[in-house]
Amino acid sequence: MRYFTRHYDGASASVAVFDTGRAEAHAFIHADGRSCPFSHQLKALLSAAESVVAELDMQPVFKRYFLSDATNQSVELPAVSSCATSVIQQPPLDGTKVGLLLVCQADGSFRDNGNGLWADSRGRIWAGDNDRSIAAASSETMTGNYLEWLADELKERGASLKDNCVRTWFFVRDVDCNYAGVVKGRNEVFGRHGLTSDTHFIASTGIAGQCADTSRTVAFNAFADASLKPEQVTFLYGKTHLNPTYEYGVAFERATRVDYGDRRQIYISGTASIDNKGNIVAPGDITAQTDRMLENIGVLLAEGGCEWDDVAHMIVYLRDVADYDTVSRIFERRFPSVPKILVLAPVCRPGWLIETECMAIRQQSLPQYAAF
Repeated sequence: MRYFTRHYDGASASVAVFDTGRAEAHAFIHADGRSCPFSHQLKALLSAAESVVAELDMQPVFKRYFLSDATNQSVELPAVSSCATSVIQQPPLDGTKVGLLLVCQADGSFRDNGNGLWADSRGRIWAGDNDRSIAAASSETMTGNYLEWLADELKERGASLKDNCVRTWFFVRDVDCNYAGVVKGRNEVFGRHGLTSDTHFIASTGIAGQCADTSRTVAFNAFADASLKPEQVTFLYGKTHLNPTYEYGVAFERATRVDYGDRRQIYISGTASIDNKGNIVAPGDITAQTDRMLENIGVLLAEGGCEWDDVAHMIVYLRDVADYDTVSRIFERRFPSVPKILVLAPVCRPGWLIETECMAIRQQSLPQYAAF
């Protein structure tokens, strides 16, 4: 992984580039002016994003805006998307109003398939926000409808939710109250599609977050690959440090490894300070929880044959804004070059003060599989 940082007038970008014949890049773009109006910060951020894309000479395939006030700010975002796009209220904790995750690839065949879904000619699918075909409803109903919609899209491509969906995200308004509905809705759909404790689940993050429409209880994003064969996919458990999620009633994998001819990709689910009995480690202690959380992630990376130097980006979710300085110092000391963002987003279990997700990419040669 090659990391670099760029500074612009009013914004900065941290970028990780994975260099193979089909290169991929992950970037976080941050506005610099804390005291500036949102419109000024957004203009600087969008200009920086254009510069990053031009320098990389790649196509954006996924964007996620992290806003401090989605209901008011979303109207100022670009009206036309150039890729799958997500707009979530998860305030950046550096004091700015907007941050941007940008994923780019050298493949230029991604096209808009409608309802927030973009797909390329080889079967890769990014599902951004879909607020057109999925009506506002309870968190249970919306979760079920999102997953059935994705299952139908995959079926049209000769694929399935069980075999081809690699990663999901559920952003839950008032997570302390509405997460139980997400769990129930997901469990019901998964059961219908053969995703059980006897087979496998899907790497996922379920976290506090909300979209601009105040009537919507859940927002949803996903990544899938219709070309995948079962033998390319390995599920990672970290059994020395974490327990199976079904033991406490939820249905997601701790991490998923996908092998291609030219690379190995690991998708680490939202990971917190937990032990292999399902208990919270170090209740009330943000420093100790951060250390245990990172230890858990390190175990999953190692099980998948990757290292911290292979991490392409990290998203850090905090429950309490007062913990930002402590956590920020830890991450800057340990991962100074890795693209990352720290946002305000309570975790699904109130006792967890912090959660982190990440993605890793490592070069390899497996000629029995096609390149990514």
